[in-house]
Amino acid sequence: MFQKLEQVDARYRELDGLLCDPDVLGDRERYHKLSKERADIADVVTTYRAYRDLVGRINDNRELLNDPEMRELAKAELDEDLLTKDDLEKRLKILLLPKDPNDDKNVMLELRAGTGGEEASLFASDLLRMYSRFAERHQWKTEMLSLSQSSSGGIKEAIALISGDKVYSRLKFESGVHRVQRVPATESQGRIHTSTATVAVLPEAEDVDVQINEKDLKIDVMRAGGPGGQSVNTTDSAVRITHIPSGMVVVCQDEKSQHKNKAKALRILRSRLLEQEQQKQQEEQRDARRAQVGSGERSEKIRTYNFPQDRLTDHRIGFSRHNLQAVLDGDFTDLLDAVRTHFQAEALRGSSDNE
Repeated sequence: MFQKLEQVDARYRELDGLLCDPDVLGDRERYHKLSKERADIADVVTTYRAYRDLVGRINDNRELLNDPEMRELAKAELDEDLLTKDDLEKRLKILLLPKDPNDDKNVMLELRAGTGGEEASLFASDLLRMYSRFAERHQWKTEMLSLSQSSSGGIKEAIALISGDKVYSRLKFESGVHRVQRVPATESQGRIHTSTATVAVLPEAEDVDVQINEKDLKIDVMRAGGPGGQSVNTTDSAVRITHIPSGMVVVCQDEKSQHKNKAKALRILRSRLLEQEQQKQQEEQRDARRAQVGSGERSEKIRTYNFPQDRLTDHRIGFSRHNLQAVLDGDFTDLLDAVRTHFQAEALRGSSDNE
């Protein structure tokens, strides 16, 4: 591990020199590529250098244990530094884990009402608002690609593109069944109902990730249905794209323009095809610890929002916290950090087992 860390540190120093080179400064594309590489390894290098300095201090304090006047102070510092050393070693192992190639991507967030009728659609609407608020807190952009509303004003299905810095890295473990326990607004006798909504987080696919042959597509245009402006409902602006090889179907009807609906539908289709291909690869590799997305976990209940007890519980890691209103306002970074730490530990265990 330390030989690899030395190599990373050497490359970091080399990148520092290259980024000051006039030839590199004059080549915009190369400068951007090298800057990104440097940023990707900066955390590893910073942590490793802190670890090296700490090891030096530990060795110095061990020598001072032989000095009667300095022994007590050296021992106190040594005990504390040894604990820090263990923490830094664990962090370095995590930082050296193979990077998910999708971590820097934007995401397609798909929400669907599950069991529970109108209450489920209202809950799906709450989840969309929750993720939108979380995106705002991180200066990310949210763009609605498809929205199907229920008669109560909730959401039957919604697909949004969330763009920003390392969005997939932060949200990739949100896929699954989310359950809510509360008294619905439509409940006259105050009974608590249990409803669900499903969340799917797909990395946005780019043209280089998935090649789509026009011959493989069946494109139908139709009149948009449901709520909308006059021009939406009276022109053939809705688009349905069927990907013949996979049988996958995507419908977009939110825009007045047929071309815009087609473009949105293709973006959704491309991301779904990318996820399908990655799922296939994950199954072939039989690497369950690294198949967090698209591994079947979506069919399982991952989280419960219990309103009577004002408590959120993530069942995968046994994490609970209160203040549901704050969570629905997008304040749940602590939860995402806990989930990510859990799956990093799982990946680390898997890496150790394979050595």
